[in-house]
Amino acid sequence: MPEKTSYRDSGVDIDAQDEALREVRRIARGTFTPPVLSEIGSFGGLFRGSFEGVENPILVSSTDGVGTKLRVAQAMKIHDTVGYDLVCHCVNDILVQGARPLFFLDYYATGKLRPPVMTDVIRGMARACRENGAALIGGETAEMPGFYGDDDYDIAGFIVGVVDEKHLLDGKAVREGDVLIGLPSAGLHTNGYSLARRILFDKLGHDYQTVLPEIGKIGEALLAPHISYQKPLLPLIEQNAIHALSHITGGGLTDNVPRVLPENLDARIRLGAWPVPALFRLLFEKGGVDRDEMLRVFNMGIGMVVIVGPDKVDEVSKHFTQIRQPMFFMGNIVKGSGRVQYDVPPNGFASWIE
Repeated sequence: MPEKTSYRDSGVDIDAQDEALREVRRIARGTFTPPVLSEIGSFGGLFRGSFEGVENPILVSSTDGVGTKLRVAQAMKIHDTVGYDLVCHCVNDILVQGARPLFFLDYYATGKLRPPVMTDVIRGMARACRENGAALIGGETAEMPGFYGDDDYDIAGFIVGVVDEKHLLDGKAVREGDVLIGLPSAGLHTNGYSLARRILFDKLGHDYQTVLPEIGKIGEALLAPHISYQKPLLPLIEQNAIHALSHITGGGLTDNVPRVLPENLDARIRLGAWPVPALFRLLFEKGGVDRDEMLRVFNMGIGMVVIVGPDKVDEVSKHFTQIRQPMFFMGNIVKGSGRVQYDVPPNGFASWIE
């Protein structure tokens, strides 16, 4: 008789999955909102589709990952921040169309399931869901030995939100003369990590524990959480006080701002209108990265661009001042062809970033 073989022998531990999922159910339950009708573990998440106070609801969905920021989390053995990053990134992606989140689902894949690691990741997701009013109603866990290393994992998220049609932001309201207001990022957020890691570790020979005067411990600086801009911006959306929003993710200002521009208009951005955080200065000075690459790979310290009509600038700036939301007047909308123009400081790009 052939020797018996089990799923565990091939590297998949169903019992470990069950242990992790029991804790995940407990964590997720703390994010549930009244419309949630199912428990974690059902084949599908149930959410009642009734939206009080919304006359003409439009559902907005998005999906994303965290990218190679996960390498930093794994090296630092800090796992709750990347789950938080994932939710905030997705929240911002639907916010730019005016939507508030309803529910979130996650995908967690690993070579060997480590329940404490997985629950740390999910705990970060749940914290961000609670802060943003989203329910974590389901997900998928995949243990894939031989595909991922034992301590490797990847995560992705899927979000659904709702916006009343009268508050929908689609870029059609953008006009020549509109004002660009930038809201600061907390660092790289979730983009540019492959280049940052190459510069800091491969080129300069640092490690995650290296402490630099400009930024502190490198690993901690790289793990700075992705900011959600829902709280400062949703009231303005509901007052129809803004014309468009652009979430500055992969592609930087160069590629993301044009996503909300009409074909006959440009965004003219004044480099020097906001201070560049030390981490970006370090990457530029030590990495040998040229100007256009910096502006296209990194957010350069701006996480969200708010496009406002001239008649609403006072209202919007007063709102930000009242809630102590930092902001920078960074340019205007001008005639063009749907791209970004950069006004470089008189002494050059390097004088601003340095």
